[in-house]
Amino acid sequence: MKNLAWPAPLGPVLSMGAFFIAKRESIQMTESLKNIDVAGSESARIWKKRLTGRMPPVWEKEIDDYETELTLKKQGKIEEKVFAESRLRRGAYGQRYDHGKRHDGKQERDVGFPDPHLTKGPNTLWHAPGMQRIKIPWGGMNPEQMEVLAELAEEYSDAICHVTTRQDIQLHFVHIEDTPSLFRRLAAVGITTREACGNSVRNVTACPYAGVCPDETFDTTPYADAAFRYLLGHPDVQDFGRKFKIAFSGCKDSACALVRIHDLGFIAAIRSENGKTRRGFEMYVGGGLGAVPYQAKLFDEFVPEEEFLIYAQAISRIFARYGEKKNRNRARIKFLVNDWGIEKFKQMVLEEKSKLKTDSRWTDYLQKMEQFIEKPTKLPSDELTVTDASYQKWRAQNVTAQRQNGFFVVKISLPLGDITSNQMRALADLVRKYSSGFIRTSVEQDLVLRWVTGGDLFSLYQELEAIDLAEPYAGSIVDVTACPGTDTCKLGVSSSRGLAGVLREHLAKKSFEMDEAIKNLRVKISGCFNSCGQQHVADIGFYGISRKVGAYVVPHFQLVMGGQTRDNGGGYGMPIGGIPSKAVPKTVDRLAEMYLKGKQKGETFQDYIRRLGKVELKKNLSDLMEVPPYEQDPSYYVDWGDVREYTTSDIGKGECAGEIVSLVEFGLKAADRENFESQVIFEKGNYSQAAALAYKAMVTAAQGLIKKFNPDVSEEPEAVLKEFNDRFCETKIFYDPFAGPKFAHSIFAAQKMDLTQVNQDQTRKLIEESSLFIEAAYACNIRMSMQG
Repeated sequence: MKNLAWPAPLGPVLSMGAFFIAKRESIQMTESLKNIDVAGSESARIWKKRLTGRMPPVWEKEIDDYETELTLKKQGKIEEKVFAESRLRRGAYGQRYDHGKRHDGKQERDVGFPDPHLTKGPNTLWHAPGMQRIKIPWGGMNPEQMEVLAELAEEYSDAICHVTTRQDIQLHFVHIEDTPSLFRRLAAVGITTREACGNSVRNVTACPYAGVCPDETFDTTPYADAAFRYLLGHPDVQDFGRKFKIAFSGCKDSACALVRIHDLGFIAAIRSENGKTRRGFEMYVGGGLGAVPYQAKLFDEFVPEEEFLIYAQAISRIFARYGEKKNRNRARIKFLVNDWGIEKFKQMVLEEKSKLKTDSRWTDYLQKMEQFIEKPTKLPSDELTVTDASYQKWRAQNVTAQRQNGFFVVKISLPLGDITSNQMRALADLVRKYSSGFIRTSVEQDLVLRWVTGGDLFSLYQELEAIDLAEPYAGSIVDVTACPGTDTCKLGVSSSRGLAGVLREHLAKKSFEMDEAIKNLRVKISGCFNSCGQQHVADIGFYGISRKVGAYVVPHFQLVMGGQTRDNGGGYGMPIGGIPSKAVPKTVDRLAEMYLKGKQKGETFQDYIRRLGKVELKKNLSDLMEVPPYEQDPSYYVDWGDVREYTTSDIGKGECAGEIVSLVEFGLKAADRENFESQVIFEKGNYSQAAALAYKAMVTAAQGLIKKFNPDVSEEPEAVLKEFNDRFCETKIFYDPFAGPKFAHSIFAAQKMDLTQVNQDQTRKLIEESSLFIEAAYACNIRMSMQG
């Protein structure tokens, strides 16, 4: 079973730096790691040339801009926190040990990355491998996209695609300089990483059974896609204090989308008015897990389909304006909703909604609904009579009937959410052969294949078995959910993946004798309290903690009992106590035995836990909470999947929250980039184009400053300069303490120039004045910050 935990340095060990150098050499990346020019590497040039014009123009421009920012960062021309948030909003995360240190159980050692003075964010080394998160809206992928993901994992990562609890794909051990090519290759097949991380609207998730579920009110896929496209890069979602998560569910009672754990959630609803049926949504706001879980509050019982994007925009604006920005621990929207109360929050949203300018995109998607209707490629057929015991077990657990007669949903269980590049490629062929041409990821870290005919089930099973993807555990207690934990996450306290792998193997051995009451309980594990593994909604949940035992620190997991995934995450579990990591498998066995012996007729696991109570539960598990002396059992002092004596010294500062970067700072960064690009164009002899871009950089800087007071500033240069004059020149806020109005005058002089007729000297002078204006804008922002 795959485990990414690093080995202890006992004898000669391949360091992380050496591992990454070897990886790059293995794909013929022969450039020096220290001296490579991001925009100039041969590989990057080839992919840029090959894919130019083969992706959405807006995405292409964004990737080009990002590539320029990489170059500027290497030159020291972008501030650390600004670049960090910029790459995070492209899905490029830091990983554990990226500060260049790793504890060997006794002392901290240098990892050995090249050029330790070059960084990509605060205390994050440039050459340290990172994690790349890739957005998969509503979890939907086609075979071509699957094949590209397989190639990218193989070429830039460790040949593993990891499915997350929010239906994304993650690649680990990716070098920052490979990301522009990776982004272009994804964009060419319709995938973006934009806002996959950072203080932004994250991946929009939805039920993987949407469109085929027997219980759904209607298919929510078109609406989830509309939300993704409308909010991606939208100006109103660029100034959040923390991340913002959205989910869609087609039915109220199921567990597939977990709407009530999200910042904003939509549950399909139907309303009849004047003899006509209208589609809409029951809308929830202010949910979230984390250290302090909150269930989303009902905002409205029925939001018409033509208005849900209006509400999403209005709520985003309220969150951006009033959400916490200084205290990161209270910066999610759940705290704002809780502090205000749902009635005040609703009133503020409705007032904001009434002020919004009409946007045709609010309803344009309604004309494109049919493109999301999946159609079978084969006629329905009857199942074959198969007596094979292994197939029968797989059929019983991994296959369910669609609402369309004769077709079935096949769930593919992925151990730890991992699928190899070779498996992904082979599975892409099976998607073409057996389904409607799409597959979906699930929040359970599995894959869902739809529109399989009854007659194809056995042959599909045989082909899945041939690529080791036919484990009969989908949706069962064996199918443990886990975040990356200490394997790669900087915040990991205990090894969630290590525990999940051991627990999966342990429970799989018992699955043949498992009672039906136990079989479909859900186990979810997080490496820390931040709930990436969603332990709060598990029947049996765990999150990583540590305990001091004598002179040692021992890995533990906090046990969380009685959460529920049904009713869209309708109930959160309660913490019971800390369990030594090595005692967790026995703890799960004990809990299962207690339930089977003690439950009343028809009593659910959650009802049993509530009836038993926290005190009695802890009493029944007290012996398992004890840690034996080191001399008696030293294995307790080593975490799963590791050989080092356990330590918490490797915990770093996580990037989940991103950096608080204001709209002003983003604007000034964009101005810097445009000024740099004007210099590149100037060197090529295109003076009029260089002059136009230098002037645009000045306007962008002015616009950035204005956003401190007016986030809705116009995009028109004339309007920007008028507002800049009113706010910053008439008031003399922009005037330099020594140079006075000099730098302000330069932008108004450039406004009057005929930039189509400039010569070399005029262009050079304008570029220099543009640089000085941008520096003056930075200085002005600093002065304003110091003066409050």
